[in-house]
Amino acid sequence: MSSLSTHVLDTTHGRPAAAVSLTLRSVDGVVLFAGMTDTDGRCPGLPVLAQGRYTLTFAVADYFLKAGMVLPEPPFLDEVGIDFGVSGEGHYHVPLLVSPYGYSTYRGS
Repeated sequence: MSSLSTHVLDTTHGRPAAAVSLTLRSVDGVVLFAGMTDTDGRCPGLPVLAQGRYTLTFAVADYFLKAGMVLPEPPFLDEVGIDFGVSGEGHYHVPLLVSPYGYSTYRGS
């Protein structure tokens, strides 16, 4: 079993992205967790994961709209989904660095 964490950073404003809704789903689409980032852009309470494939989905357009940004309709990025695999024991950190027009991720520590 592996622990999971995430951290969402708003690269447009240079700060943690607070109150971003996110879901964690198994490969077959079952919702394993639904929550929101805290004031530091982190999401406590993510479940421990078995080996397998998962998707973290972040509602980024809603976040930027709530932050007062004007976005086109439809927004370029509405939700960002990150598909990732857990191959064994250990910790998996899946950060998201995001703006309204781009994002990046990596396996952090």
